[in-house]
This record gives sequence, C-alpha cells and structure tokens, in this order.
Amino acid sequence: MSIKRPVFPVILSVLLIVLALVLAGAGCRARALVSSEVPEPSRVLDVNGETITFISGENRIPVPLDQVSEYMQDAIVAIEDARFFQHRGIDPVSLVRAMFRNIQAGRIVEGGSTITQQLAKNLYLDPSRSIGRKFEELFLTIQLERTYTKSEILEMYLNEIYFGQGAYGIEAAARTYFQKPAGELSLAESAMLAGVPRAPSIYNPVQDFESAKARQGVVLNRMVELGMISGEQARLAEAEPLQLSKKPAIVRKAPYFIDEIVNYYEQNYPDGLETLYSGGLTIYTTLDLKMQEAAEKALTRGLARLNPDLEGALVALDPKTGQIKAMVGGRDYNKSQLNRVLTRSQPGSTFKPFLYAAAIDMGYTAGTTIVCEPVSFSQAGREDYVPEDYQGDYHYRPFTLKEALYTSDNVVAVRLNAQLGPEVMASYAKRMGIDSPLRPYLSLPLGTSEVTPLEMVRAFGTLANRGIKTEPYYIQRITSRTGQVLEERRPSLTRVLDEKTAYIVTDMLTAVLKPGGTAANSGRNLGRPAAGKTGTTENLREAWFVGYTPDLVAAVYVGYDDKSRAVGLTGADVAAPIWADFIREALAGRPPSEFPVPDGVTKVKICADDGLLAGEFNTRVIEAAFVQGTEPLFPCYGYGPLYYLPEQVSPLFLEGELGLFELEEVLPDIFSEHRHYVREKERPSP
Repeated sequence: MSIKRPVFPVILSVLLIVLALVLAGAGCRARALVSSEVPEPSRVLDVNGETITFISGENRIPVPLDQVSEYMQDAIVAIEDARFFQHRGIDPVSLVRAMFRNIQAGRIVEGGSTITQQLAKNLYLDPSRSIGRKFEELFLTIQLERTYTKSEILEMYLNEIYFGQGAYGIEAAARTYFQKPAGELSLAESAMLAGVPRAPSIYNPVQDFESAKARQGVVLNRMVELGMISGEQARLAEAEPLQLSKKPAIVRKAPYFIDEIVNYYEQNYPDGLETLYSGGLTIYTTLDLKMQEAAEKALTRGLARLNPDLEGALVALDPKTGQIKAMVGGRDYNKSQLNRVLTRSQPGSTFKPFLYAAAIDMGYTAGTTIVCEPVSFSQAGREDYVPEDYQGDYHYRPFTLKEALYTSDNVVAVRLNAQLGPEVMASYAKRMGIDSPLRPYLSLPLGTSEVTPLEMVRAFGTLANRGIKTEPYYIQRITSRTGQVLEERRPSLTRVLDEKTAYIVTDMLTAVLKPGGTAANSGRNLGRPAAGKTGTTENLREAWFVGYTPDLVAAVYVGYDDKSRAVGLTGADVAAPIWADFIREALAGRPPSEFPVPDGVTKVKICADDGLLAGEFNTRVIEAAFVQGTEPLFPCYGYGPLYYLPEQVSPLFLEGELGLFELEEVLPDIFSEHRHYVREKERPSP
C-alpha cells in the first residue's frame, strides 16, 4: 500500500492541471465547434416525405433516440459511462479510477473515456495516440457538451459507434444481428449489443458467441448495480435464447435505388462523395416506399421456389411524369450489387408493340390480316431467314393485327416488319424511349437487340401516357444543410406518337391479359384495366413482362447473369405473375381507372378470322379500336376469310353471286385447297 498512496495525489494533480489547461483553451476556440461542423449523413426522402435512408460512408441507418429501445439506451450507458448524466463531458472520478487500476495492473484494464469523449474521437479525430491529440479530444469533448444536450449526445453516439459485422450505429446493428429495428430490441439483445463496441473483434456474437455471452452478463450485472433493472430481469435476460443472423447484411431500404442516387451525385457534383456522406444534404426522391416494398415482395415471392441463382429485376414509373416509383435491381443486394434494371438483355416479344405502333401510324388497322404460314426471307451472305412460332409451329391461317399481338404470333410480326421495313420499327422504338443500339433486322420484333428494363418502362409509358414520352428521373430536389436548393427537377414531356395510335395499341395490349391472351392467367384477378406484353427469348433463356395501367407502368425481367443458362419458363409463366402481384399491391386502395378513349377513335366488334364486322354467325368475335373512317364496313358471314380465296372467286362470293355451297360445287378444287378457313359449325342450314 505504501507504493499506491503517493501515486494517487500525483495523478490527481496532473489531471487537474490538464483540465485547467483544457478549460482555459476552450474559451479561445469556443467558436470553432458549432452545430454545422458535426459530420451529418445525407437524408434521402421518398415522394411522400418518408425517410428512406441516410447516406454515409458506412452501413449506417441513423435513427432518433426515441426509436431506440430504452433497454439499449440504459445498457450502453451502464457499461460505457455510468455517470454520463452527471458529468460535463469529462468525468474526473472515472479518469482517476481508471488510471489507478491500470497502474495497479501494470497494463490498461479500464478506460476512462466518457461517451462524449468517445463521440468526439469518432467524429473529429484520427486514431493516432499522442499528448496533443488527447488535449484536442478533451477540448472537443467540452465543446460537444456546450453545444448539445445529453440526449442529443447519446443519440449521436448510438448512431456513430461500430458494432462489428460492417454495422455502424445501433439501427444497422439491430438489423444485422437480429433482423429487427433498434426500437424492438429486448433486454437480452440490448445487453449483448452494448457489450460489442468495446472490442468488436472479441465480442462479436457471430464470430465468438461464448465471449459475447460472457460480456452480456457483465452488462446485465452492471445494470443491476445501477438500479436500472432487477436481478430477476437480469437472470431471465441471460437465459433468453437469441436468434442471430449468420451473415453481414446491407440493411438500407431500396439499396439499388440508393446506389443510383450515390452514383448520380458523384458524377454531377465536384466535391465527390464527401459532402454527400457528411454534409447533411436532404435528397427528395420520386420513390414511393409503399410501391418499393410491394416490388421487393413480388419479386421475392415470384422467385422463391426457383433456382437460387436465378436473378430478376423490377422497375416501375409514373407514365405521366417519368418519376421512378420502385426499383429492385436483383434478388438479394447482399449477394450481388449488380443493378439489372440498368443491364441490357434481349426482351423477347415485349418488343412487338413498337412494330404495331408503327403499323397503325402508317395506315394499318387492328383488323388488318396477315397469314401465319411458312415463309422464307433471303439474306445477303447468310442463310434464308425462316421465322417460326413458339415451339416451331405455324397456324396456317390469317390473324388480325390485334389477335396476332395478344397471342404473340411471331410469323405475323416478322412479315409485318418486312412490309414496313426493319428501319421503320427501329425508329419507332427509339422515338418511344429505347436508347440502346438496335439492329434493324427482320427479327427485331422478336427482341433480338439488347435493351434495359428501364428503357422498356419508359417506352411502354409512352403508350400509357397517350403518346407522350417522359424522361425517367429519381431525384426531385437536393437541398443543403441550410436549406439552399442545389438542384430541382421537373417532368420532361415530348409528344412522339399520335394519341389515337397510342390508344389503339393499348387496346390491342389489353387483350394480352384477357382470355385468349398470353398473360390471361395473370390478368384474371388484377381488378383493374391494364395492358401489357409477355416476352420470352430463344430457348427460354430469359422471361419478361412489361405492362401498365393509366397510373403506373412496370417491367419485370427474370434471367441468369450467366447468359448461357436458361430460365426454362416463359414470360407468362414467371414474369407476368410477378408483375400482376406488384400491381395489385402497389395500387391497392386506388380506384381503378379506364384508359381514356381519344376523340376520333371508335370501337367495333370484328370477326377474328378476317377483320370484317362481326356477322350473325360469328363465334370468334373481338372488339377492336379504329381511327374513325378506317373501321370495316362489310360484315363477315361466319365463313372465315373468304376474301383470301383467289381474286376471281372472293368478289363473287362477297357480292352474293355465289353461296358457300355453290362455291363448293362449282370450284371443288379451290374450295378444298382453302377449306381450313371454313369452319363446319358456322355453316348455316340449307
């Protein structure tokens, strides 16, 4: 004991001298530390003003103190700074006790830093150790205490400290270790997390559960000593089984969307990421968190029972403004940060609407017919191109353009593209919103050029928005910490398509989700008017669905990152159900609305076989939209497309000079040759 007695007063004297110097110096630099100098992450808001996340250099989600469990608040104070609410930032009692115990042990066994000191070090100082740095720390600590309340300091501390597993701050830690927000932490969970910051490499419960468990007991005992909890509470908490997540996690909401925010800022602001990470910006975005959650759930559910390596993407925007409302770039952000919303892939038959828009603009109608039958196109220096329908089939009959689109007939699409010219279709796709390079081949309507899902929603949005193209955007406004507007964005609108053309193609695409259409199963329980198109690439490698209501357009992509692997499912099988699931939830509570019919458009019922007005004996009748003056004038009598018979025959029949049975008697060879156009059940009684 004779050694220890003289040490204590020496230590105390030195400490008092240091404190006097620090307090004296504080007056000289009191103005150096003000609120604006505290590093503050940028806040990202959704379109409704709800916080999406905070952007900083680490995996961090700052939360207000009232969103942190009181157990957690008490636990961290108990183990890190029991006199936190009594001292003024520097605790002489704790410092002297720590120095005394360290001298006794001959090594550092206890730290004397208060919570405020630790915050000062984390916020302002590098990790080096020196006398000068210690003085700086003490000075900054005093200034923090002068500037902020105890609650504000505790809130900053809990949001700043490192908890291991890549998690900075209590919210990220709670979600990383226990997959719950910090406000829901139990006493047992709080005590375990409170023990981690002192030595994350030792007390990380994922890496060394036994050490973490022992540290949890220390925290609980200290809370009992301080009267924060009872002994019985501590005993129950220590016995509580804990379910730990086994892998580090990025826990931001809408992580792919946030990545695009970061990329945009880095590319457009000269200060790079420093201000974004610590400048306290407020970024007002177009994202709708409700729709984002619906998108994430729909993609997760849709891919749940499929190969875990199979990837997907979903992006949605408001067709009237171009505001991106939801963005899911992949199945699991922690597994892959590749944003497939911005990655090019072949879109399959989802590309066909651009061809049909060009055709309607050039005078074709929904009732124009083209035959699906074997056809060969010569190509310079290459083998002839012979288009086929799904699984190599042919229908051997005419299709109206409307039926060809909603049943996704490939042969009709290629023949139509040949009639218009592939360059025409390519120009319409670009006009409507496709920026990727396009190869103007006859196969273009089958999706043989690569595009991104974002381009597809933009282009389909032109149809949904009555021929007006919008520019997709995701940032509405950026303001500085002081409220200065750094950037503001408004919708950019350009008419690129006649309103009547846009509506007629939309009308054709609504049939995709109705009986007879390729996505009829997905449209059955949708509960609102919608239009869309399935897409499946060659050999079932990738699956797509792009669709829209008057209020929302969305694209779903499903495929492997390794393009040599095949999904093995069609767009109707896997992409369309994901899209429908998303639309139902994203628009829940919003009343259904019809696509508005523009002036100059009329709807008539036509025979699906020949595009003429539906006749008395027709059983295959479809309703189609026409520009007024282009609708069919003559009825079909239910005999099929007899106008396709040789020129010398069909006029005689249509003008009444030959009846069906006279035709069979007079020209049996011709009748036999075209018999597949005549359905027995539609013949009238003699």
